[in-house]
Amino acid sequence: MKQSRIALLLLIVGLIALSFSFDLQHYLTLESLKSQQAAIADYRQNYPLPAIALYAALYIAVTALSLPGAVILTLAGGAVFGVLWGTLIVSFASSIGATLAFLAARFLFRDWVKSRFSARLQAIDEGVNREGAFYLFTLRLVPLFPFFMINLAMGLTPIKTRTFYWVSQIGMLAGTVVYVNAGTQLAKLDSLSGILSPALLGSFALLGVFPLGAKKMLEFIQKRKVYARWTKPARFDNNLVVIGAGAGGLVSAYIAAAVKAKVTLIEKHKMGGDCLNTGCVPSKALIRSAKLLSHIKRAKEFGIAKAEADFDFATVMERVQQVIKAVEPHDSIERYTELGVEVIQGTAKIVSPWEVEVRTADGSKTITSRAIVIAAGARPFVPPIPGIEQISYLTSDTVWNLREKPNRLLVLGGGPIGCELTQTFNRLGSQVTQVEMAPRIMVREDPEVSDLVQARFQAEGVDVRVNHTAKEFIVENGENILLTEFQGQTVRIAFDQVLIAIGRAANVQGYGVGELGITLSPRNTIDANAFQQTNYPNIFAVGDVAGPYQFTHTAAHQAWYAAVNALFGQFKKFRTDYSVIPWSTFTDPEVARVGLNEQDAQAQGVAYEVSTYGIDDLDRAIADGEAHGFVKVLTQPGKDKILGVTIVGEHAGDLTAEFVLAMKHGIGLNKILGTIHIYPTLAEANKYAAGVWKRNHAPKAFLEWVGRYHAWRRNG
Repeated sequence: MKQSRIALLLLIVGLIALSFSFDLQHYLTLESLKSQQAAIADYRQNYPLPAIALYAALYIAVTALSLPGAVILTLAGGAVFGVLWGTLIVSFASSIGATLAFLAARFLFRDWVKSRFSARLQAIDEGVNREGAFYLFTLRLVPLFPFFMINLAMGLTPIKTRTFYWVSQIGMLAGTVVYVNAGTQLAKLDSLSGILSPALLGSFALLGVFPLGAKKMLEFIQKRKVYARWTKPARFDNNLVVIGAGAGGLVSAYIAAAVKAKVTLIEKHKMGGDCLNTGCVPSKALIRSAKLLSHIKRAKEFGIAKAEADFDFATVMERVQQVIKAVEPHDSIERYTELGVEVIQGTAKIVSPWEVEVRTADGSKTITSRAIVIAAGARPFVPPIPGIEQISYLTSDTVWNLREKPNRLLVLGGGPIGCELTQTFNRLGSQVTQVEMAPRIMVREDPEVSDLVQARFQAEGVDVRVNHTAKEFIVENGENILLTEFQGQTVRIAFDQVLIAIGRAANVQGYGVGELGITLSPRNTIDANAFQQTNYPNIFAVGDVAGPYQFTHTAAHQAWYAAVNALFGQFKKFRTDYSVIPWSTFTDPEVARVGLNEQDAQAQGVAYEVSTYGIDDLDRAIADGEAHGFVKVLTQPGKDKILGVTIVGEHAGDLTAEFVLAMKHGIGLNKILGTIHIYPTLAEANKYAAGVWKRNHAPKAFLEWVGRYHAWRRNG
């Protein structure tokens, strides 16, 4: 804890101790107030301004220090200053004192609580950000909740100070008036219990519930308002219509069919979406061929004197298509038809919240449905770089059409797609230059991860250009050139073909999103809430078109929630769980992560400890000739609770699964350490990383005592 926090804590503790040592609480009782009422009234009559100042300062001090006595002081305000002035003074003094207590709790404990309970606190923080003012107003109105506890508890949330102040002042006003008014009849009061009757308590409770009820009613009215210009069908053809047959759409349709709902899946292009046809499957197939070539080049490392590979680039690319065809049956029309899904190959357009128009080669028809799931995916983002229109550029969608190997390939982008294809084409024999405007490639990972991958790229002959900003494409004497800016200078990079790999843009046009007025997010994705709903509660969005993650597995994950909420949301809705999201970049070395890495933890202010195990020390990795990389685990300080894991090395994505399971089900490093792992396997690296944590938290004093015990045993 910082010195300033320690000083404030000592000051608060000292003042509280002082109040009790001088028995100041004796003066804050009903009997003491009644006995001193006349004297206090005389002082107020003779010295009105000092009386107000002293009373307000005392009230602020009592509430700021969370001392008992605020009720008595409120009664005193009515007895001494009357209803009007008493209410005014108490209202401001109590609000100021409460805000000081709120700020003290935030300053002293917010970071500590956040560092230790970040996962649990995240959901609370999100709720406070959405409805914090309403909840605080309810708490202030209902006198069942202790005044000081509300001040301290709200200090641990992200609610804004000014919001806390004005909501507190308004929320406490009704109670203040009641107690101040009671204070004007102080002589007739025998106990504090006589102030609040059961009827008055009930009225406060109803008043407290009213804001939240009103908010929910307002939400209901707003939801109905979006449907105002549409006529709802009397009956529906379907329970669900799904637009797009990528991962999100396929899973949504499958779940609906599994629970016997009538569902139609519409796809205008190819079943399986980007992942099967232009993304995950073809890229991994090409990576595998390229990796084989890299192993052949390393033949001497494995005791093979000489090994060569004769290959045809076009044949390698044809193998990619063969792999796609081998996987296609998993996502085929035939399979989903057998599962009970009506599959239509055509173009969909949402024409009302319950109607989808489908155009096929045979004509068009309109399907009515209670709910709609949008799973329209995304496309490669092509930046508006001057001159790009005169370049025949490639993207992650079109690169698979290549049958002639590019001699000089320029890859624009240092993210996962750019890095995977950079290394792959380099291994296939292209001279590859990778351009990234950031200071390093794979910028979302920790710096040492980027360094390892970049070092491997450069060792294999890739020309990696970081801190280079693409400014313009030009053609000179038939040669393609990219002009980049590096450290204020213009750098020219010649190339034969360029691959644009700097991100993906959601498909939000062409199927009725704009016409319906479906809300888009600042990222130009469909804005979906925690239940995957759009601003039309019966229209859902999943996958790349909604974000925030653009992974096949997260699209499938979101699809479960969308389908269940669409079909059964009238009974119970489920919030999409993003607490444990893994991903992997299939470079060599492979990079996989789940949860926080160091740069994310630092950005979010989350305290952590690091345990790192170097895979270069792992027996199986040494035997395989893959002794490189590491397993890095972030844990809560002093505990084995896993906050995040980064693995760099062979089969990193596969190794991460153990940690994904552990984080999902609250399993700590101690239990991973206590689990048998087969020898010799790469999976042992996970156990050894847990062992690093254990050694760092060994009970040194106890072990020293045990050592002395064993020495004593040897001597006698």
